[in-house]
Amino acid sequence: MDKEERKIINQGQEDEMEIYGYNLSRWKLAIVSLGVICTGGFLLLLLYWMPEWRVKATCVRAAIKDCDVVLLRTTDEFKMWFCAKIRVLSLETHPVSSPKSMSNKLSNGHAVCLIENPTGENRHGISKYSQAESQQIRYFTHHSVKYFWNDTIHNFDFLKGLDEGVSCTSIYEKHSAGLTKGMHAYRKLLYGVNEIAVKVPSVFKLLIKEVLNPFYIFQLFSVILWSTDEYYYYALAIVVMSIVSIVSSLYSIRKQYVMLHDMVATHSTVRVSVCRGNEEIEEIFSTDLVPGDVMVIPLNGTIMPCDAVLINGTCIVNESMLTGESVPVTKTNLPNPSVAVKGIGDELYNPETHKRHTLFCGTTVIQTRFYTGELVKAIVVRTGFSTSKGQLVRSILYPKPTDFKLYRDAYLFLLCLVAVAGIGFIYTIINSILNEVQVGVIIIESLDIITITVPPALPAAMTAGIVYAQRRLKKIGIFCISPQRINICGQLNLVCFDKTGTLTEDGLDLWGIQRVENARFLSPEENVCNEMLVKSQFVACLATCHSLTKIEGVLSGDPLDLKMFEAIGWILEEATEEETALHNRIMPTVVRPPKQLLPESTPAGNQEMELFELPAIYEIGIVRQFPFSSALQRMSVVARVLGDKKMDAYMKGAPEVIASLCKPETVPVDFQNVLEDFTKQGFRVIALAHRKLESKLTWHKVQNISRDAIENNMDFMGLIIMQNKLKQETPAVLEDLHKANIRTVMVTGDNMLTAVSVARDCGMILPQDKVIIAEALPPKDGKVAKINWHYADSLTQCSHPSAIASEAIPVKLVHDSLEDLQMTRYHFAMNGKSFSVILEHFQDLVPKLMLHGTVFARMAPDQKTQLIEALQNVDYFVGMCGDGANDCGALKRAHGGISLSELEASVASPFTSKTPSISCVPNLIREGRAALITSFCVFKFMALYSIIQYFSVTLLYSILSNLGDFQFLFIDLAIILVVVFTMSLNPAWKELVAQRPPSGLISGALLFSVLSQIIICIGFQSLGFFWVKQQPWYEVWHPKSDACNTTGSLLWNSSHLDNETELDEHNIQNYENTTVFFISSFQYLIVAIAFSKGKPFRQPCYKNYFFVFSVIFLYVFILFIMLYPVASVDQVLQIVCVPYQWRVTMLIIVLVNAFVSITVEESVDRWGKCCLPWALSCGKKIPKAKYMYLAQELLVDPEWPPKPQTTTEAKGLVKENGSCQIITIT
Repeated sequence: MDKEERKIINQGQEDEMEIYGYNLSRWKLAIVSLGVICTGGFLLLLLYWMPEWRVKATCVRAAIKDCDVVLLRTTDEFKMWFCAKIRVLSLETHPVSSPKSMSNKLSNGHAVCLIENPTGENRHGISKYSQAESQQIRYFTHHSVKYFWNDTIHNFDFLKGLDEGVSCTSIYEKHSAGLTKGMHAYRKLLYGVNEIAVKVPSVFKLLIKEVLNPFYIFQLFSVILWSTDEYYYYALAIVVMSIVSIVSSLYSIRKQYVMLHDMVATHSTVRVSVCRGNEEIEEIFSTDLVPGDVMVIPLNGTIMPCDAVLINGTCIVNESMLTGESVPVTKTNLPNPSVAVKGIGDELYNPETHKRHTLFCGTTVIQTRFYTGELVKAIVVRTGFSTSKGQLVRSILYPKPTDFKLYRDAYLFLLCLVAVAGIGFIYTIINSILNEVQVGVIIIESLDIITITVPPALPAAMTAGIVYAQRRLKKIGIFCISPQRINICGQLNLVCFDKTGTLTEDGLDLWGIQRVENARFLSPEENVCNEMLVKSQFVACLATCHSLTKIEGVLSGDPLDLKMFEAIGWILEEATEEETALHNRIMPTVVRPPKQLLPESTPAGNQEMELFELPAIYEIGIVRQFPFSSALQRMSVVARVLGDKKMDAYMKGAPEVIASLCKPETVPVDFQNVLEDFTKQGFRVIALAHRKLESKLTWHKVQNISRDAIENNMDFMGLIIMQNKLKQETPAVLEDLHKANIRTVMVTGDNMLTAVSVARDCGMILPQDKVIIAEALPPKDGKVAKINWHYADSLTQCSHPSAIASEAIPVKLVHDSLEDLQMTRYHFAMNGKSFSVILEHFQDLVPKLMLHGTVFARMAPDQKTQLIEALQNVDYFVGMCGDGANDCGALKRAHGGISLSELEASVASPFTSKTPSISCVPNLIREGRAALITSFCVFKFMALYSIIQYFSVTLLYSILSNLGDFQFLFIDLAIILVVVFTMSLNPAWKELVAQRPPSGLISGALLFSVLSQIIICIGFQSLGFFWVKQQPWYEVWHPKSDACNTTGSLLWNSSHLDNETELDEHNIQNYENTTVFFISSFQYLIVAIAFSKGKPFRQPCYKNYFFVFSVIFLYVFILFIMLYPVASVDQVLQIVCVPYQWRVTMLIIVLVNAFVSITVEESVDRWGKCCLPWALSCGKKIPKAKYMYLAQELLVDPEWPPKPQTTTEAKGLVKENGSCQIITIT
């Protein structure tokens, strides 16, 4: 039965969860209700905090199919629990849901999950989600996604649209007509309203949620306890602090909700026109759209309310909301395989693969292009939270928790304090019983010891450092939406950079062109804009092969296309609707050279010209566009010269790809060498190709032809060489990071050799370092996957593999410090395809490649995210810096993601920099380190404060005394709060250092520091407490005692004393109390100074003026009231008069304590790092981080790094010693 009860939903996805079924149990509910009453509501709170306990305490296990409640647990490292109630969707209410019409709908493919099977059998219909007789569907909602019961897979499954399992053919054949009204109403019942609803919770709701936080409940318990003990002042102070904290927290949470709500509300309700099945057009609200609706895109554009695939016309879209690039993108209609020359009927539609044909939710359609009488239509594929924007909003609403060692250690530390409190609790009870104290007093005093040990002000103190760091980051233009990540940024030891727009300037400059004639390269030319070339196919390709468009009269589009078009100086005109009708609908866009470039008459002997006679007007019409696809790495157009019978196909893209699609005889023999020369110098190279199309290809045929039919058998025309300059600050920033032992990695969509060249130019790869290119090939024709290893620099130098000198193989350097192991002298470079093959077939090589992988070229957005994950798997703390364009996933996944774009896509990134420069990276790491060290200092200080006060109280409890209310108040408010909030103000150190702060509280040096200070403080407090009793003037204090004038006090009648002590009910005024109060007050200040670390992560203490002023003021004040008593102060603080000589003695104790504490702390700082690990583990220390352990192993591995010109093959057989073997090719 257990197997029936536990299933997995969202298998293999990021939000994979285990699911368990439960039914409500009345007898369990009755027991829990009784427990809630008996515990005064505390059990209810506990069940509120723990969903797992809540369900298990009130329900019994049941089969998932018939359960009332589901319990969900994430399968990631956090193992978080959620519960959801099962609801029932009744289809009987719907007029068209009689069993007959139901079965008709199913046969029409009208299914919950609109998946169709090519054979037409076994469709995923409603019957799979419910019993057809009852017509009821069971579902639950989790994180804004509905999960329906599916009878076929016997599990819950989320509702899918047309984005999965639907072929491109069926999109045209089955879905392009639109839905009937009945069908639409029926789908609406299942899919619900098309909106991304971000409800802004009411202040009351947020308040209740915030107040029920365990920390605030503990504070409430403390406040009630102190009030019963008449300790009103501190209780009031804590209440005020809590209210301020709650109000500021509510304000920031609500502000984020409002911001998110406003962001999604822009397109939430607009009026849209949809085509119904009978070809009528109906206007509806966008909230009523369902997958399968055919939406008409208006001429003047709109904000997309859903994800839709274009089936008619062309759209120009601004996708900055999704990609962070405000460059308009041209979207064309989805190719219709059924009418294509080469049928590819079984290709499945996928919004990611076909993104150039998909309009995404939240993006702005600026304008549409259509041909006479035809509307621009798109089929709705996803609605609501399933859309790309919906998924982005969900990731913000329900973020993954940040797992950081500091926070885990903090909980462990708190548990230790609770254990210490438990000891004190038991000690107090036993001591009080032995001394026959009243039961009420015992309860209050024993509970009081818990509130002393676990300080309620701890969380506020811990967040102070982060809040100050956030404020400092804001000043330097770095905005943060996830403050907890600031601490994690202090740990970063590897940063990935996007190349274009991040390391290099955004735009590219045209350096020159290199044309090809008769399969031979001509010499490079700088100027493209001249009369000689004006009518050449080369310039025609530059003029037509782009996605530029005019928006309000201004030419806009991809910056690269813009640069190329500007270089030839042509004019682009977009024809109006009337003109397209006249032109027989052939030329929506026309390009032509300026008049001054056209020669007066056609020179006969000019070889650059086409041979046929040209009309006086020379213009080219762009008939069909195949937009640039990063997967294909190319774009192409079909164009026609005015008056020409045949059409031309032009193509441009990555040189390797273009050359492979050209006739081999047209590609120069030295193509590879020429290309390599340019890319090695860091140029971005684009190749052009052309071919004349057959005259039988009419305009209509061209509109429906597939890309593959056009993009083959081309003539290679030459290369365009673009220059991408490094940003001025890039080399200096990378040098700073290298000095600080922070590894840098380049992740780019650009060509591999260009990326390697930029990496060398900016200092990511040093001149003497070797670059090993890993070229991985997937399994093919029965052969296993393999990796070919090339040495980048030796590729061109050596014509024969055996000619490679032995020095080409990198030297392994043995380092003293493990931290330097990553700085060995070889780097791996690979492209996205190779990276995917290695991830799939060479799992055991991935960690090794992560250790030295520096350049990752031609990486798709999801591959960037996979790379971040692979680096995190070997225990790197990874930062990612990108311009937000296609780095969204990677920015979110990294420990610290910094977006250099202020556009909406950056909402996914924890940090956004106002200035688009990578200098924000070292700044963020410096601030992160300062905040982290501040957190350590505060934590250590709060721990010492707890223990010092705990020990003071425990000592005084032994003589049935305690600290007075105003003594507590003075310590807690005047000393602790002032010190905690000012010691966090130290700014970050001005430069990055190679040393790295510890990642957790539980480290040898840190624990030794805290324990040594605890022992010192306890020692000196005990010394004062026991020594005062040894003084000749000491007696058990009573109101008539006068130790300052020792003569009278010794003659005092002891019987009279017993009557008088009743006046001081709590026995607070006594010599022990006064001694302990003064010594402990100084101890708080001593440890504050000892723990306030400056260099190398923060500015020195003396530069923190508020802290210095506060500490000096407190020192002077306590010293003054100790050496020169003031009657009114003594009365308020319940201090008794002690002889002057004892005051001096206390001062000496304090001075010695200060000297010992600061000396020990300095010693721990200086020698702790080297001596403690050696003392703790006398043997050889095994590094904690996987990458350091791996680096140690690789130092002695003779097979690593791979030798030049060798191949590693994946073993197809059972894995024995890993899955790879090295074969050297001779």
